[in-house]
Amino acid sequence: MQDINAPLRPAHDFSGGVSRKDNGDFTTDKRVLLLAAMALVVGTGGAFAAWALINLIALVTNAVWLFKISTEPLSMATVARSPWMVAAPVIGGIVIGLMARYGSEKIRGHGIPEAIEAILIGGSRMSPKVAALKPLSSAISIGTGGPFGAEGPIIMTGGAIGSLFAQFFHLSAAERKTLLVAGATAGMTAIFGSPIAAVMLAVELLLFEWKPRSFIPVAIAACISIAWRPLLIGSGTLFPAHFDMPFGASTILLAAGVGIIAGLQSGLLTTLLYRIEDAFDTLPVHWMWWPALGGLIVGLGGLIEPRALGVGYDIIADLLSDHIVAGAVLAILLVKAGIWLVALSSGTSGGVLAPLLILGGALGWLVGLALPGNPGFWALLGMAAMMGGTMRAPLTGTFFAIELTGDMQALVPLLAATVAAYAVTVLLLKRSILTEKIARRGQHITREYGIDPFELTRAADIMISRVHSLPAAMPAAQALAELTERSDAHRFYPVTETDGRLVGMISRADALRWQQETDLAGQTLYDLISDSSLPVAHPQDTVGRVADIMIQADTGRVPVVDEHSGVLVGLIARKDLLRLRSAANRSERERGAYLGTKR
Repeated sequence: MQDINAPLRPAHDFSGGVSRKDNGDFTTDKRVLLLAAMALVVGTGGAFAAWALINLIALVTNAVWLFKISTEPLSMATVARSPWMVAAPVIGGIVIGLMARYGSEKIRGHGIPEAIEAILIGGSRMSPKVAALKPLSSAISIGTGGPFGAEGPIIMTGGAIGSLFAQFFHLSAAERKTLLVAGATAGMTAIFGSPIAAVMLAVELLLFEWKPRSFIPVAIAACISIAWRPLLIGSGTLFPAHFDMPFGASTILLAAGVGIIAGLQSGLLTTLLYRIEDAFDTLPVHWMWWPALGGLIVGLGGLIEPRALGVGYDIIADLLSDHIVAGAVLAILLVKAGIWLVALSSGTSGGVLAPLLILGGALGWLVGLALPGNPGFWALLGMAAMMGGTMRAPLTGTFFAIELTGDMQALVPLLAATVAAYAVTVLLLKRSILTEKIARRGQHITREYGIDPFELTRAADIMISRVHSLPAAMPAAQALAELTERSDAHRFYPVTETDGRLVGMISRADALRWQQETDLAGQTLYDLISDSSLPVAHPQDTVGRVADIMIQADTGRVPVVDEHSGVLVGLIARKDLLRLRSAANRSERERGAYLGTKR
């Protein structure tokens, strides 16, 4: 029999297979440098993908409407009304339906929900087929008159480039997510020249975390993309504008009012979108034909107002520069909203950002006719508020508007408008236009981030300090009686030396097994259970680490020992973790006044 007074092996240094990390503000390690280097490649790929998509859209647009091969931008205002204006979107819808059915169904929709799904449930893995078909289908959709933008497709395409690149290396799902989002961010940066807004979009919509591990590579991808942009697409702001507005308290209040109106507009459009989508679900035809039906409505709308077709960047420029009349703005607002809702509900391919900017800008411009200053200023606020409220990304909307125009003086009114719209939409609707689609596919998403109480709390804060333990020198027969005959016996007991050092743990199941082996009755608990693989925690460990140990060791109880001496100081069970979760919930629900009340 081993001398129980001999020095014990360092059982307390083992942690159930969970690697120990020093506590700190961040968990990022040196692998972020590898991801940063990869982000340079992915950011370059995203920039070139944006260049290819822009030229592909222009190529299809010129071929369809002018019957010529050119990549020059084309305004639909120059296209004459004719029966072809109805036929072209229908033909485009048929092609897209065939591509979706026989190519990949993932090309349907506007891209961002699909990117979110890949991140959350697909291990951040996208297929080469999607990377090829998404930009092609979007170019066909927009080029044949679809009232969409290029940002959704480029987010999907850039994300696919990042995902495919990541799949060549031994990376975790979280690391693949970082490169997927880096590609999406680079693509959006190249399209709009808005690196800050693109990074904020990543944070608010795609990353589902705020960690240096993901933020640094994504920001690097945006920076390398904006560096490539002058060579590929052009330099300077997309819609340069400057508004001489007195930015006082009254302007900020009016900006918030415009934001509230935009929030109501956003809620109405989101509700209508999914009601129309439900109506498509009731049609007695295969979904492959839905884009063609949507194309028919698009074409008929084009006969009413041709400028409502296509991306419509020229409309944004006219709204901001005030080079447009009220009748045209009203017509564009009504027609663009109608054909966009139907076309998007039909499951065709295209982005939502450009339409949101036009719809929010048109309403803001009309409201601005009754407000002081240039209507273009209120159009800008309407654009940002519509984007921030509909996509639930107020910071993205704010920075996006600034980067589009270069007008830094509008920062505070923009913030007031986007936050007001955001407040309206989160109170009116449970989900955004992006997450509602995902929820309808059976996936629940929460967009609220907070500090994990498991990472904020130490083991010492929740452990049971007064632990009933058994001495290591106790014979097995006596331990059996202790566990099976006492009415107040526990299911598990720590076993300790006379000086309190932990030897191991025994359970009632262990005792019953020993009962069947009579030759073990005379042995001590130390002989039977001393094991250097015992998973333990230390008082300064976070509760999150304790939970990891429980999972790795498949145990419901973890002893807590002093880090230096190995002396048992406490015990943590699963129920203690649940109590912590309950306490965190109470801090959200329970309300009370502390000043001016008797206690």
